[in-house]
Amino acid sequence: MTFDLTLLDFLLFAFAGISCGVINTLAGSGSLITLPVFIFLCGLPAPVANGTNRVGVLFQGLVGAYGFSKKGATSFEGAWWLVVPSVLGALVGSRIAVGLDEKTMNYTLGGLMVFMFFVLMLKPERWIRESAPDAGRRKHPLSLIAFFLIGIYGGFIQAGVGIFMLACLVLVGKYSLRAANGIKVLLVAIFTLPALAVFVYYGQVHWIYGLLMAVFQSLGAWLGVQFSARVPNANVWIYRLLLAVVAVSAAKFLVV
Repeated sequence: MTFDLTLLDFLLFAFAGISCGVINTLAGSGSLITLPVFIFLCGLPAPVANGTNRVGVLFQGLVGAYGFSKKGATSFEGAWWLVVPSVLGALVGSRIAVGLDEKTMNYTLGGLMVFMFFVLMLKPERWIRESAPDAGRRKHPLSLIAFFLIGIYGGFIQAGVGIFMLACLVLVGKYSLRAANGIKVLLVAIFTLPALAVFVYYGQVHWIYGLLMAVFQSLGAWLGVQFSARVPNANVWIYRLLLAVVAVSAAKFLVV
């Protein structure tokens, strides 16, 4: 494994990592930044970039979940039952990662992002409310199926998985957007671990770039937690960021 970045490349690398950490903590799709960096800046093959990306996602998720817990911004009570379907889905998704038609996946995801944009625009008060979720409605059977499918997608390519998680947690589980963010980063960290193990087994992880990116993504995750916990009306700002990320993600995938 080699490390071959100029000073300018390194600065771009660091900026991408911090930005990814902030975006993933507050919304999702931060991997739309890091994957191109690994491929075009670091020169990694796409499968290796996909595997290497999981190192930073894992560490930023752990930092973000710990930060949300320490700030008291999120209670993880009642969310642990979603771990099993997420992990099982991630194992399936990471195992079949090599065999997917990338072009078809890009168009499919782009279409899903367009659909998600209009879902976000419809009755935005569902996303920005601060009310506590009803414990009985959190454990909706549909969540098990949804998180298994989300796990498959997250295991395969990761980019955009946070948006789908937020949609399920807010619209089905009835969590506030702020609370859903903390649960999202925890679940992503947990199901990323077995997915990363699969990529490591098949030799598709560049550890030098992966660990370096993890440092910057963890810093970004910490900054994201500070924003969410300290800024008044954080749900409103997160909602706006989510709209922007979904719109950019849709354009990115459809153009690709």
